[in-house]
Amino acid sequence: MANVSVYNMDGKEVGKIELSDEVFGVKINEHLVHMAVVQHLANKRQGTQKAKTRAEVSGGGRKPWRQKGTGHARQGSTRSPQWTGGGVVFAPTPRDYSFKLNKKEKRLALKSALTSRVQENKFIVLDELKLDEIKTKKMQAVLDNLKVSKAMVIISEDDKNIVLSARNIPDVITTSANALNTFDIMKYNTVIATKDAVSMIEEVYA
Repeated sequence: MANVSVYNMDGKEVGKIELSDEVFGVKINEHLVHMAVVQHLANKRQGTQKAKTRAEVSGGGRKPWRQKGTGHARQGSTRSPQWTGGGVVFAPTPRDYSFKLNKKEKRLALKSALTSRVQENKFIVLDELKLDEIKTKKMQAVLDNLKVSKAMVIISEDDKNIVLSARNIPDVITTSANALNTFDIMKYNTVIATKDAVSMIEEVYA
């Protein structure tokens, strides 16, 4: 089991915590992590891009000039792709870019991402994270004490004060322990989790 230091909101070490190998000590599968990130981005795509082919643009019904004798190259339509106002070759059409990953694959990708953060010493555990009011400056002070900037903050339950205090800080995101995704774990340089959140992660994803 990996031993990780536990810090308080002042950035001081107050203890140690053992992380479960079932979640934070798996063999890293880079391919599945890559697939999970690609799937996340693909599922976000709207897929509404559209352009008209030569069959869909208006006009061009008749041959513009006779086949021979004009000095021009032969043409069959003024709506061919090489003409101004012509159709687009292999034009994009609305489509669904999303694809499916098996549950076990998604879970292993998530565990691999968490394990990589622990191995890189980019997983910080807080004994607790509580704010008595919605104040961005106080949340920023906690991050400064921990010496992190681009961070993902994992909390065990939806705390309005924390979520709203972190919302205006660039490159900082908050999420609950039961709503993790591989993309966000890999996107942010540091993962910060409360002890309660770590317990929930081990319970949900083990």
